[in-house]
Amino acid sequence: MTGTVVTFYSYKGGVGRSFTLANVAVLLARWGFRVLTIDWDLEAPGLHHYFGKLLPKSPRGGVVDLAYDFLAGADRPSDHALRLELEDGVVALLAAGRDDSDYTGRVQGIDWEDLYRRGFAEFLERCRAEWTEHYDFVLIDSRTGISDIGGICTAHLPDQLVVLFTANRQSVDGVVDIARRADDARDRMPYDRPPHLVLPILSRLDNRVEYERAEAWQQSCAEATAPLFRNWLAKSVTQDLMLRHLTVPYVSYWSFGEQLPVREERTPSSDQISFALETVAAVIAQQFDRTDLLADNRDAYVAAARTQRRSYNLDLLVSVPRPEPQAAAALINELRTLGLQVDRSLSGDPEFLELTGDPAKHLCLVVDGEVSRWQATEAERFLRHALDADSDRRLFCVLTRRTYPEQLPTFLRNLRLFKLDAHTRPRQVARQLHEIITDAPSGRADSDRAALQDAGAVLRAVPEKVTHTGRWALIEQTVADMTTALDTGDLALLKDLTVDLEQLNHVRANGSHCLPPDGLRPRIGELLGRIDRRTKSSTK
Repeated sequence: MTGTVVTFYSYKGGVGRSFTLANVAVLLARWGFRVLTIDWDLEAPGLHHYFGKLLPKSPRGGVVDLAYDFLAGADRPSDHALRLELEDGVVALLAAGRDDSDYTGRVQGIDWEDLYRRGFAEFLERCRAEWTEHYDFVLIDSRTGISDIGGICTAHLPDQLVVLFTANRQSVDGVVDIARRADDARDRMPYDRPPHLVLPILSRLDNRVEYERAEAWQQSCAEATAPLFRNWLAKSVTQDLMLRHLTVPYVSYWSFGEQLPVREERTPSSDQISFALETVAAVIAQQFDRTDLLADNRDAYVAAARTQRRSYNLDLLVSVPRPEPQAAAALINELRTLGLQVDRSLSGDPEFLELTGDPAKHLCLVVDGEVSRWQATEAERFLRHALDADSDRRLFCVLTRRTYPEQLPTFLRNLRLFKLDAHTRPRQVARQLHEIITDAPSGRADSDRAALQDAGAVLRAVPEKVTHTGRWALIEQTVADMTTALDTGDLALLKDLTVDLEQLNHVRANGSHCLPPDGLRPRIGELLGRIDRRTKSSTK
């Protein structure tokens, strides 16, 4: 599966573009993605400063050298990227170039228009193909304003644009205009590039002192950037709400120097800057999809992005109270005998709340009499980090004979409960858990992926003409219903509607042919794009 190229652009400087890119890169890498960062701000390079001591050595080449490689007759780009020394992921940096006294002259010696006349576009296509083959995400730091370099970064190379702006009219109008210009330029390109997905980010908003003015600008920016949401935001979600999720606050502590707060704020609270950066990274990781879930439950949305490429040391963590009931020890032994990687979690350990990762894919609470405060905290933490509409992670609840279901907290009573009593022994419960853990998740994922693939195939098969306008009306309504089903995550309904559309696609020859109504083809294309992105995400 090829990677995705994302350009970070700002019309004006000083909006935190490089800061946001660098932190998003670290988050994506931590979540299991392979990330390449590229500093294409050739006249004011500085992305390498954010990575500081993570670099094994100073860059010896970069983007500038790609141009000179081409002028020297190279067929393929040389590898000028450096791998950063991260403890939990893969990030590489392709710097602007070697930071020495010759750099300025080398940049000024490049005539980008002449390079394109000589065929540099094809060379860049080969560069792009190599980058997307080896990395899941290629994040490009673009120069500000309108320029030849900006055109390469916003029109030629990316699949997606992340545009950052501050709360002033010039900044926000500039990014909306550049997104329109980039799409117009792509229409004239000889390469197959669909319209951009554009992620607007309101950056450095200080709403702690001037709350009313910040609120007014928040709404004004949402109205101005509304066109940027049109081809990816779920219809049930407003632009104003989404932009609030995509607002990176001003925090004075992080305004000094080039810093990576996501390396220090590993479990950020909602008032910390890393909280917003996690949200931005999650939207990129999920290919701009499932925004209805983000609107409903931001933590679940981020958790889904965090875990979709994750591997776990354990299949199951069993939370047991103190003192541990004998039945809990027997259950753990039986699960291990069945081949699962299992360990116990003694609720109440002070270290538990300091954990930054999840050691196990699933969690099982063994409740003896009542749920302890620590077990409730453990379960709530798991739900907050793990469960969402498409997650295959599970929370189980096993009750000893001294436990009554009606005394459980409401969020546990809604789970499927397993009872250890005179008639049901630990071995039986262990087998039930084993069956669910080993079989149910993969079956569901395969079924959901198949439903999406079938829907895409039938949408592509919608004919150019049908026999009467009434059939078009039925097709149009079915496509609208399929869009709603995808918005709400109702894949069962999507399957039924796919069957209906397949029947409507069969054209009966009677001598008359009617063209589709205006706007239907773009709506089908938009729905297909969402389905393809979601299918792509589910297969990674």
